[in-house]
Amino acid sequence: MPGLVLFGRRWAIGSDDFVLPGAFELFVRLVWWIGIFVLYTVHKGQFNCPGGGLLHSYLLGLIILLASIICALSALVYVSMQGTISNPGPRKSLPKILYTRLLLYFPEFIWAVVGAVWVSDNSVQCEKTVINGVIGTVIASWIIIVFTIIGVVIVFDPLGGKKTFYLDGVSRNLESSQSGQLLYKVKSSATRVWEKRIRLLCCCIVQDDEHRVAFTSIAELFRTYFSVRGEPCSCLPPAAGGCFHIFHVFVQDTDLVPSDIAAGLILLHQEQDKMENCPKEPEEVLCHSPSSLVTDDLDVELENAAHYMLFAAAAYGWPYYLYTNPYTALCKLNGDCCRNRPTDSDITGSDRHNFHFGSILKITGLQYRDFIHVSFHNKIYEIPFFVALDHKKEAIVVAVRGTLSFEDILTDLSADCEDLTLEEVLENGFVHKGITQAANYIYRKLINDGILNQAFTIAPEYRLVIVGHSLGGGTASILAIMLRNSFPTLRCYAFSPPGGLLSKSLADYTKHFIVSVIVGKDLVARLSMPNMEDLKRRIVRIVANCNRPKYQILLRGCWYEVFGGDPDDFPTELDGRSQDALTQPLLAEESLMVHRSPSYNALEEEPHFNSPPQYPHLYLPGKIIHIVEECSSRRLCSSDIKYTARWSNETVFSSILISPKMITDHMPDVVLKALNSLSQEHGSCLSC
Repeated sequence: MPGLVLFGRRWAIGSDDFVLPGAFELFVRLVWWIGIFVLYTVHKGQFNCPGGGLLHSYLLGLIILLASIICALSALVYVSMQGTISNPGPRKSLPKILYTRLLLYFPEFIWAVVGAVWVSDNSVQCEKTVINGVIGTVIASWIIIVFTIIGVVIVFDPLGGKKTFYLDGVSRNLESSQSGQLLYKVKSSATRVWEKRIRLLCCCIVQDDEHRVAFTSIAELFRTYFSVRGEPCSCLPPAAGGCFHIFHVFVQDTDLVPSDIAAGLILLHQEQDKMENCPKEPEEVLCHSPSSLVTDDLDVELENAAHYMLFAAAAYGWPYYLYTNPYTALCKLNGDCCRNRPTDSDITGSDRHNFHFGSILKITGLQYRDFIHVSFHNKIYEIPFFVALDHKKEAIVVAVRGTLSFEDILTDLSADCEDLTLEEVLENGFVHKGITQAANYIYRKLINDGILNQAFTIAPEYRLVIVGHSLGGGTASILAIMLRNSFPTLRCYAFSPPGGLLSKSLADYTKHFIVSVIVGKDLVARLSMPNMEDLKRRIVRIVANCNRPKYQILLRGCWYEVFGGDPDDFPTELDGRSQDALTQPLLAEESLMVHRSPSYNALEEEPHFNSPPQYPHLYLPGKIIHIVEECSSRRLCSSDIKYTARWSNETVFSSILISPKMITDHMPDVVLKALNSLSQEHGSCLSC
């Protein structure tokens, strides 16, 4: 940070990102130079063989070339180690050194070609050791050249030239109309780039008009968050006194590169661990002490959640069954794959070898006759689900599958907001667009196709229960809202649903019939656009004000993540500042902001209090059960993990927590394990 400028364009790499790769290449080059020097010294007088003259010149030139590269790499690594992330001043000479290093690739390429030609010449009859040494040299040269090309492709920013031109144009105080036109071009280019990337990732699926609309919508979302934004962030407080320059305005204002984000995540994780290790205030302990009535209610809901999580996990079909039973799943499913499809249940979608349905039977323990409808049909906004009779709990269960395909990912990423109006809610509610469309699809199937009527004809005294995990949990929640009027006694269990799902009014309305279950520091449960913006702000602030070089942060962070220990106490400009002073930007933070255009400054002066935010705050559905792991060792825990559960509220999940378990805590097997552990513990207490 800031992004390195070479050849008149910005690159997705910082001037302090050459320490670790440069040190590794320097080590390889030193070993290589020593080996070639020893080879040349030992065989110095033995180049009289056919082709020996060319060999002598090749080795001598290679020694000189490697020495030059080693000098350039040493300077590159040394300069890259200077300064801090937000203070690139000591590294201002690095582009010149990098140009020198890149120029040395031309003679290295020529030498690699010469070596390859010499090795392929059958008339060469020198010593076998020399020939093998030259072969190794040629192979090493080509490997380094190929990896260098791959590295250039990785750090290439398609918008680098436009960003540089835009920032330079701003610094030259372009007219408002010119700046606005230039910004429009940058935004359009960014949207096209993201759309091409999404199309490339989804090249294996059939792309129709609906997919193309989704691609454009998701590209706009990614452009808004990652690339460039032309509108001021309406969720920010108004400027007062010393204007609080937060990077929300333009993403390129922060000039973040991927390694800066990695360093910021490491620093945030260690800062969070330090906060967790601090003793809690007595008031905070007392407020988490539930009454016996609340505890009894929690125990009942945990028992129900443990039971229905089996259905939510079963909706994933054979991938989940194979993941949780890697050694025996195929053998167990093989006995069922040749059986005929059951005639009592309606199965749609692709399940050629009966693996999906066989896995559902194994996981739930139900019989063929217990299934009313099973759908494996999967398209964007159309996700698999099944309807089954649960005789144990006397319920008709609608289980919705979570994310398992590219189509599901596109549904997840269609994160625009749309209205969902209910008579019982005083105001219009906002919901996640993609998940709402998936809920609408299942709603039409259940009602219009008469699936629920068929189920209640068979079991009229049963009540309706809707369950799902992840995307399935979000879809189940919105589906429950849609069906609430027709089925007043329905219950919904949403396991690890996405955080950006319902507006506050809808979230409060669902507390009567939806229970959300969250484990640990689950990322998805905290995932919303405001939370992502907050994470971005926290990363910029902590990275900008850390007084350690980036390579030290990364090395110590990797050691901490792998081997544990105490969090590093990195000194920052935040140390010793009063609480009032913390509300003002620091010099290091201000140095990350690029100058804004007059057109934006004009926009900033206009009031935006009445304009609705592009991404309003959305919350988790229903009442929330938060399950936390109790383990003294944060990484190397024993297999006998203990969990605690408590009722929580949506404000607890208003910030993304950084942890190695932020992904694993979301996995369905982890959620099921935690619920089973709590349910068994409660059962053993009752028996005692």
